[in-house]
Amino acid sequence: MKRLFSILAITVMMAFGTVNANTTANITASIAATVASISQDEVATDEATTENLGFHQELKKRFIEGGAGFMGIVLLCLILGLAIAIERIIFLNLSTTNTKKLTQNVEDALQSGGVEAAKEVCRNTKGPVASIFYQGLDRTDEGLEAAEKAVVAYGGVQMGQLEKNVSWISLFIALAPMLGFMGTVIGMIQAFDKIEAAGDMQPSLVAGGIKVALLTTVFGLIVAIILQVFYNYIIAKIDSIVNDMEDASITLMDLLIRYKK
Repeated sequence: MKRLFSILAITVMMAFGTVNANTTANITASIAATVASISQDEVATDEATTENLGFHQELKKRFIEGGAGFMGIVLLCLILGLAIAIERIIFLNLSTTNTKKLTQNVEDALQSGGVEAAKEVCRNTKGPVASIFYQGLDRTDEGLEAAEKAVVAYGGVQMGQLEKNVSWISLFIALAPMLGFMGTVIGMIQAFDKIEAAGDMQPSLVAGGIKVALLTTVFGLIVAIILQVFYNYIIAKIDSIVNDMEDASITLMDLLIRYKK
């Protein structure tokens, strides 16, 4: 805008012949200084903008620089791993049961309405603990030994459902850094190929290949770290539910023994 006003001013003054040669030279020098100042301000502004890039913008820039081949596969590992992890977390949270409250309700139902009332309580309660209780109560007529075997067998089935697809997360945790390291090796090979073709060791020849190689490694490690956090949380949640199932199974057998007496 400053440049435009300066040019308009000198044009008008020259058109009307109100400026002499010396004045014109002075004004021209002033315009040049103004233009140089504006150019410096624009360069400084561009540098500041580059330095102030947001985290997601910087991440996107580095991702593009890493190349679409291996970076895309690493990103796919992250997406699939997170999808499975989120699904497992939701499932495990829905499978969590207040075991003490359920045990108390089953005990009260056994004392007031017998086995059928206790089974009704289990049917109306979600979670693997309630399902195990129902299987044990359903075999009560066949004896305590049959009920215990049903509880143990169905406990294994419920444990398998809790651990479903968790192995895929561990696969992606191992696969992501491996792909990153593979990208590193390929990038280094390309860098040495350029050196061999040029016949000279110039930094500009190998800088790009090494940069791509390091970026693939970094992103592979980031993906593995993110998925490892989710994986450890899921495993801890499964262990907690399994412990509740085992404790509840023992409690159920004690209830059935007292009920038979």
